[in-house]
Amino acid sequence: MKIAFMVAEKPQLAQSLAKILSGGSMHSRKGFNGACSIHEYTGSFRGETVKFKMTSVCGHVKGLDFLPRYNNWDKVDPSELFSAPTEKKDANPNLKMPHFLSSEGRGADYLILWLDCDKEGENICFEVIDCVSPVMNRPRGREQYIFRARFSAITDTDIKGAMHKLVEPNLNESLSVDARQELDLRIGCAFTRYQTKYFQGKYGDLDSTLISYGPCQTPTLGFCVERHDRIQTFKPEAFWVIQVEVLNGGQSIPLDWSRIRIFDRDVAQLFLNIVKGQKEAVVTSIHSEEKSKKRPLALNTVELMRVASASLGMSPHHAMQIAERLYTQGYISYPRTETTSYPQHFDFNNALKQQLGCPWSSTVRDILSEGVKKPRKGTDVGDHPPITPMRGAREGELTGEAWRLYEYIAKHFIATVSDDCQYLQTTVKFTINGEYFSVTGKKLISPGYTSVMTWQAITPEESIPDFKKGEAYPIDEARLVEKQTSPPDYLTEAELISLMEKHGIGTDASIPVHIENICQRNYVKVNPGRRLIPTRLGIVLVHGYQKIDPDLSLPTMRAAVEEQLNLIALGKAHYESVLQHALDIFRRKFDYFVEHIRSMDELFEVSFSPLSESGKPLTRCGKCRRYMKYITAKPSRLHCAHCEETFSLPQNGIIKLYKELKCPLDNFELVVWSSGPKGKNYPLCPYCYSHPPFSDMRAKLAGCNECTHPTCKHSLTTLGVAQCFECDWGVLVLDQTAAPKWKLACNRCNIVVDVNDKAQKVMVATDTCNTCGASILNVEFKKDNSPLDGNETLHSGCIFCDPILSPLVSSKHAVTSTVRGGRGRGGSRGRGRGRGRGRGGRGGGESGRGKPKDKMSQLAAYFV
Repeated sequence: MKIAFMVAEKPQLAQSLAKILSGGSMHSRKGFNGACSIHEYTGSFRGETVKFKMTSVCGHVKGLDFLPRYNNWDKVDPSELFSAPTEKKDANPNLKMPHFLSSEGRGADYLILWLDCDKEGENICFEVIDCVSPVMNRPRGREQYIFRARFSAITDTDIKGAMHKLVEPNLNESLSVDARQELDLRIGCAFTRYQTKYFQGKYGDLDSTLISYGPCQTPTLGFCVERHDRIQTFKPEAFWVIQVEVLNGGQSIPLDWSRIRIFDRDVAQLFLNIVKGQKEAVVTSIHSEEKSKKRPLALNTVELMRVASASLGMSPHHAMQIAERLYTQGYISYPRTETTSYPQHFDFNNALKQQLGCPWSSTVRDILSEGVKKPRKGTDVGDHPPITPMRGAREGELTGEAWRLYEYIAKHFIATVSDDCQYLQTTVKFTINGEYFSVTGKKLISPGYTSVMTWQAITPEESIPDFKKGEAYPIDEARLVEKQTSPPDYLTEAELISLMEKHGIGTDASIPVHIENICQRNYVKVNPGRRLIPTRLGIVLVHGYQKIDPDLSLPTMRAAVEEQLNLIALGKAHYESVLQHALDIFRRKFDYFVEHIRSMDELFEVSFSPLSESGKPLTRCGKCRRYMKYITAKPSRLHCAHCEETFSLPQNGIIKLYKELKCPLDNFELVVWSSGPKGKNYPLCPYCYSHPPFSDMRAKLAGCNECTHPTCKHSLTTLGVAQCFECDWGVLVLDQTAAPKWKLACNRCNIVVDVNDKAQKVMVATDTCNTCGASILNVEFKKDNSPLDGNETLHSGCIFCDPILSPLVSSKHAVTSTVRGGRGRGGSRGRGRGRGRGRGGRGGGESGRGKPKDKMSQLAAYFV
C-alpha cells in the first residue's frame, strides 16, 4: 500500500485536518520529538487505497544564519556581513524537526503540504520538501508526487474541497520570502552590531539590550518620532468662539457659530456685543434629509489589528496570536488576509446559521428571514477570503480576550450582510442680529447593522427638539470663550498600523511584529489608550539617522524593496538580481553611516551618561585591582574605568558579589547571578564570561557551572553531579551559593533539584555511583534532624539511588524570567557525570550512561 505523507503548520491544525479527512477514524501517536503527533488512517487518493500519515511542523523548519565564525561580534567587522556566507540551520534545535520529518516521511510515495496559505507558508513548504523529498519513493516517470493544499478555513467543506483540488507549491513566492529573510539578516545584523558595540561601549544608561536597526522596524519607529517632533515644535495660538444656547421647551440647546472661530480677541468681542444685545434667535431655515451609515466592508487583518488595539485594548501582536488560535480551533477563517471582498459563491446562509446559538441569534434570525443583503464591494487581493466566523461559540466556551476578539469578528461579519443604518439628519439655522448659528441633530429611522454593532448606533442624545421656521427662541446664554489650538496627540497603535499599511511597511503578518519590536527594544512606551510615546533612545536614534542619512528612517526605501519582492513572488523579477541590487544600496549606506557616526554620537552625548559615570562599585578588576562599576540598565554589565573595559553579565536577574572569592585563571572577583529566591543561582567570573577560557564553553553564556577548569572548586568539573533528566545537554551542578538551602541546578535549562533542609553541609566527592554514574555526595546532617541511626551526622551516597538521600530530594522548574537554553558543545562535560555522552570536558568518559530509567521517573515525578 502506498503512503501519502501530509504536513501541516501546527500540531493542533494537523489534528483538526486529520479528523476531518479521516471522518474521525484516525489513529494517533506521539512523535519522538515530543512536540508533534502523527495521525494515521487509510483512505483513497488518486484512485487507489493509500495509508495517510498527517503530522506537522512548528512554524519554520529552518532559519537563515551566518556561518558560526561570523557570529563572533568581537572578531568580525560588521561590514563583512553584507557578503558573508550563510546557511540554513534548524529553526528550533530542541525539536529536531528536519530529522523528525525525514524519519516519518521515509518511504512515502506522496507528499501533501497543508501549510498556511501565505508566502511564509509557501516558504515552509519548500523547507519540508528539502527534508522529505530525498527519502521518498520517487516515481519512475514525470508523475507529480508533491502536492499543495490551498484552504482558508478549518471546515469539512473547505478541507475536503482543498483535498480534491491539490496544486503545486509556488516556488516564486517562497523565493520572495528567502530574499526578504536574507536582506533583513544582512542589513539588520550589520547595522545592529555596529551600533550596539559603538554606543554600549560609551554610554551606561541606554537601557536596551540591543541598539537594533531593521529595514521595517526603523521606519516604524520613525513614524512615532515624527509625531513626537510635531508635538514638541507645536506653538499654540489663542482663538475665541462665541457660544450661544437657546431654550426650547425648557431644554437648553447649544448652537454652532457659522464663523467657527476668530483669532483676534477685539474682533471676537465686537461680534459678541452684536449678539449679546439680543434676547431671541430666529429660525431662518430647517432642512431635513435621510442619510445612511454604510455597513462595514468585510474584515481583513489590518482592520482587525486596528480594532483590537483601539477598541479592545490588545496589542496587534497579541491580537494576532489569539486570532491564530481561534483559526486552528476552527472558530474563524484564516486571519491573515488583505482582501475585503467575499468570494462570488460564498455561502452566507450557512455561515449565518452557525451563529444561531450565539447571544446575537435574534439578529441573525431576522437577517435570515428577511434575506441576506449583498455586502459592499471591497478589494480582492487574491490571497484569502475575509476573516469570517466558521462556527458558533458562547462566552463560556471561549473566555477572556479570545471571546472578545471572536465576538467582534462575528458581529462584524453579521454587520456586512445587514442593512445600512438609516437616519434623518435635521439642520436648523438661526440668525441673531445678522450673525448666523446652527444646530444639527440625528433621528434614527432603521438601525440596520448597528443593531449588532451597537457601538456605532445613533443614540437618542443625538436628536434635537422640534423647531419651527420663522419662530423666535429665547437666548439662554451668549458668551465669548477663549481656547487654544492644540497639537496632534501621540500616535495610537491603530494609527501607526494605518500609516504602515499606507506606506507599504511590512505585511499583514509582519506589521504586529515590527510594532512589538520597537516596544521590546525600549524605543517606545505604550501609554493608556495604547498611545506610543518614543523614549529618549528612540528619539535620539531617529534624529541621528536623519542627520546622517534620512533614508534609513524613512518608509520610502523599504516600500521600494517590498515592491521588488512582490515582483519575485509574481515571477516578474529574478531573485538574485533583486537581492544583489538591494544589498549593494544598503552596503554603500552602511559605509557612509560608519564614516559619519560622529554626527549621531553628538546626540547621544547630550542625552546619555558615559560609562565611567554610570553604575555603582561592586567588584574588583583582575587587571588593575580597582573596583568595577555594576551598570543595571539593560544590558547589565561591569565596567572598569581605569582599564576602559566592559564585561558582559547574564541578564534578567540579580548580580551580587560572591564572598570576594577570585577566579584562579585571571584574578577577577567572582559574582553570583540569581533569578530570585525560588530560582537558580550560579557564580561566574566576569572576564571568563566575556572571554571563555576553554573551547567547550559557550561564548558569553557560560558561568562557573559550565567551566571545565580541572581544579577550581567552583567549576563544573568539581561540582557537576549528573546529567539533567529534562534536557539533552545540561548537567546538574551543586549550587554552593544557596547554602544552607542546598540545591542542584541544571547549567542549561531551568530545572532545580532541592535538597531537604535536614542537610547542613553538602560536598561532591570524587567517587561515582556504580548504578547510575552520578557523583557521590558527602552530606552532613543537622544533629537534631538527622535521618541516620544513633548520633551519626555524616553520610555519603548517590542522591538518586541511596535509600537515605533520595527521599530528601524534590525537583521543580526554577522561577525565572529568562531561559538560558539552546545547544552548545560538550553538553555533558566534566568527569562523565550522570548519563555523560563522553564528548567534552576534561576526563570525559562513557561512564554514567546507565542511569536507570525508573530513577529518572521518580525524580521527574516531583515536577511542580
